[in-house]
Amino acid sequence: MAYPKIREFRVRAVRVPMAQPHKTASGTISESPLVLTDIFADNGTVGHSMIFTYAVAALKPTADLIKNLESFVKDEPLAPAEIADKFAKRFRLLGLQGLIAMAVAAIDMALWDALARSHNTSLVRLLGATEKPIPAYGAVGYDGVAGSAQGAEAWAKRGFKGVKAKIGYATVEEDLEVVRAMRKATGSEMAIMVDYNQSLTPPEAVRRLRVLDEEGLTWVEEPVLAHDYQGHALVAREIKTPIQCGENWWGSHEMCQAIEARASDYMMPDVMKIGGVTGWVRAAALGEASGIPLSNHLWPEISAQLMCATPTAHFLEYADWWNLVLAEPLQIASGMAVVDGVVGTGVVWNEKAVERFGA
Repeated sequence: MAYPKIREFRVRAVRVPMAQPHKTASGTISESPLVLTDIFADNGTVGHSMIFTYAVAALKPTADLIKNLESFVKDEPLAPAEIADKFAKRFRLLGLQGLIAMAVAAIDMALWDALARSHNTSLVRLLGATEKPIPAYGAVGYDGVAGSAQGAEAWAKRGFKGVKAKIGYATVEEDLEVVRAMRKATGSEMAIMVDYNQSLTPPEAVRRLRVLDEEGLTWVEEPVLAHDYQGHALVAREIKTPIQCGENWWGSHEMCQAIEARASDYMMPDVMKIGGVTGWVRAAALGEASGIPLSNHLWPEISAQLMCATPTAHFLEYADWWNLVLAEPLQIASGMAVVDGVVGTGVVWNEKAVERFGA
């Protein structure tokens, strides 16, 4: 069987305003700096992907980098896993982290989208699985007691199964007050998660989380530095509440190191950082072999399909930060992500919006 071949890339940068600015301990995110990648195959198929650069300063360099990588894969067969391995060999000395990893993931996701579209099927079907509803949760920022409770209540009224808040205030008493206010606002059935965004030392994390251990939290996310596997393992041993990590791991090899260290009870790869679809599939295999529940970090459109093909799928993190540039945003029904009838990865552009928000 002849594979379609890669013809060319189109790469665009956009700055998409967020309907609700997201507060973090290090600042407020009010827009999404995105790089949109389209990969054209010689059979007329076009695959799409987007990545989030966090900082506007990284937007143009990342877009340029993706375009510069076109020459490495031009005229190659549309075989994403083989191309991922080719990039891994090419950048072995430099390392697949940071902007290089993001660029490679953007290409990988677009290639998988193109491959699925060339077969007129969804990504989840291409991966050998079927569509199924995935429980979704929303997030509130570093919004204080009243703001966190109000945001949590809004997610509950929309039918979401859970809500996550950023904490790490000056004292654990303030953290506790936020958690209890959210519980009061949402009721006993809502899953409540908290995210420290790597803000604590291991001893401080143990001290604080012992206070939170009786609050019925679904998980505590990244209490210490993301790559401090031993520190996270210490916290996980000492605390009853499950520890969640993974959004900042670059590739399945880092996930493997975390598993070996027993760094967390749950794991949540980020499809952009873990290596695109190819990286996610490899991470899902590690999760299944280790019996670790996997959730996603961001990218709900493609992640909802990947979760359908993940044996230990747990929760889907939902965010609407870039819905404005999508022609068909992910559908949520009764708190569950629904991907029925989707072709490819589900990423299709609203071209008028792309033009409007072009950087």
